[in-house]
Amino acid sequence: MERKLFCEISPFTYQISLKKEILLRKARDLLSGERIAKDRVFEPLPYLAKSHTSLLLRRLHGVDMALQENKVTNIRLACGRINGIVIHPGEVFSFWRTLGPATAKNGYKEGLVISSGTLTSGPGGGLCQMANLIHWLVLNSPWKVTELHHHSDALFPDERRRVPFGTGTSVLYNNIDYRFQNLTGQDVQILVWVENGELCGELRSERPFSYRYKLVEENHHFKKEGDDFYRISKVYRLVIDRLSHYTVRKELILDNHSKVLYDQSLIPPEQIREDE
Repeated sequence: MERKLFCEISPFTYQISLKKEILLRKARDLLSGERIAKDRVFEPLPYLAKSHTSLLLRRLHGVDMALQENKVTNIRLACGRINGIVIHPGEVFSFWRTLGPATAKNGYKEGLVISSGTLTSGPGGGLCQMANLIHWLVLNSPWKVTELHHHSDALFPDERRRVPFGTGTSVLYNNIDYRFQNLTGQDVQILVWVENGELCGELRSERPFSYRYKLVEENHHFKKEGDDFYRISKVYRLVIDRLSHYTVRKELILDNHSKVLYDQSLIPPEQIREDE
């Protein structure tokens, strides 16, 4: 019989392990010397580098819409903490250091939570959408991502997807964080708000960046391996000179090989490839 980890023995031991990880993260932050961004300015910086919107209410297969509706409340609360954050040169943005604990005490409702590939619910559920939007803005900038945790599985079929598959990030207070560093030599700013049923975001800076960025997904398909299907693709980032429009670099940022955990009958047949 395989021996259980301490955190797997019971819900009580899981909470003990979680609190331990929270304390360890705080200790590492104290010792790291990183300067965490904390200033907020609500007047937009002059240059709009990138904007993006994402639909808040999506019908996800097998998910109670009440959890989606609660997510909207959670996203609004998060906007109130993140909107206007300015990251000065050399500073690091931390999702959880900016947001704080997403607890019922702080007004967060039960939303969809993904834990070890399993769908469940918990206070603050749905905040991955905020982290995903911020990461998309960062992918369209020269900022340096310093902490990123990808979802490893394909949990839902596409519904009005606007970005390449797999370009999101997982977050869990506070040991699974999302962080990036501003190495551009100028102040940069993130604006986020909710409008017309969408989460809206802008990346702003004092001056234009030398390059613009474009993300493309190539060779997307599904493949059966044993009894399971996998979603396969490669995501590249094109770095384009703003003046000449010449692509100076093509960077592989993601090599997707994600197990499909939803109903296999929902996979579009035309996207399935047989073994070559």
